[in-house]
Amino acid sequence: MKFRFIIVLIVLSAWSCGPKKGIVTKRGTTKTERTNTEKKVVVTNKTEEKTQDVSEKPVVKTNGSQDAVEEYVNVYAEIAKNNMRHHKIPASITLAQGVLESGVGRGRLAVKANNHFGIKCHGWKGAKIYHDDDRSQECFRKYNKAEMSYEDHSKFLTGRSRYASLFDLRPNDYKGWAKGLRAAGYATDRKYPQKLISLIERYQLYKYDEEVINGTTNTVRKSTTIIEGRKKSTSKKHIVAEGDTLYSLSRLYKTTVDAIKAENNLKSNGLTIGQQLIIPN
Repeated sequence: MKFRFIIVLIVLSAWSCGPKKGIVTKRGTTKTERTNTEKKVVVTNKTEEKTQDVSEKPVVKTNGSQDAVEEYVNVYAEIAKNNMRHHKIPASITLAQGVLESGVGRGRLAVKANNHFGIKCHGWKGAKIYHDDDRSQECFRKYNKAEMSYEDHSKFLTGRSRYASLFDLRPNDYKGWAKGLRAAGYATDRKYPQKLISLIERYQLYKYDEEVINGTTNTVRKSTTIIEGRKKSTSKKHIVAEGDTLYSLSRLYKTTVDAIKAENNLKSNGLTIGQQLIIPN
């Protein structure tokens, strides 16, 4: 009798222990699965955020810098070409210097004084601005318009004998001009020629030299007549070319965007290549 009772106790004890082990195992597995799942979700989210940051930043930076230079060139290309016709300085060199020395038109001297080439006072009797350069608060020339800065830059180069040899170079020899400016003492930066050449070739500024050269003969022979004709005429005609904007035309012809729009009944600032515009005085 006692033997049977002992057997029953052993069987009951074994049965009660079995389910408890199963429950522990089941709970352990569930906890492990949840932990693994949560870790995977967190890692995936971090990876996606990092990928987006890396892919977006370079695009914005690159596009921004390219647009700034192209916008500058579009505004001042015609002015540089006109100066090349009158002063024989390659338009590509003038534009590259303007981009480099004005900080793409965003430097303090360019914004506050329309001085795109950092020309200092040196006997200047006009308006002045003071700016830290080689020394603290140096005197720089201040212009009413950016065109005056471009014209003064051309006169600065043509009026000094140390640059005279540059005008013996071919009109499209921008590399010779870049190296010659540095050799004549225009800039102390040893890499100045390479910087100019890099800008000219990257943005194909040499094409403006070719445009002037291709029309040099007619322009030079009739330069006085053209100037006199403009004074007597009440309006001029302009055929829109690639890169022209209402703003650049207003600066070129010394008028305003609103005046051009009113003269041509334009409702927007958009222009198309080949479009004929009447430019008011």
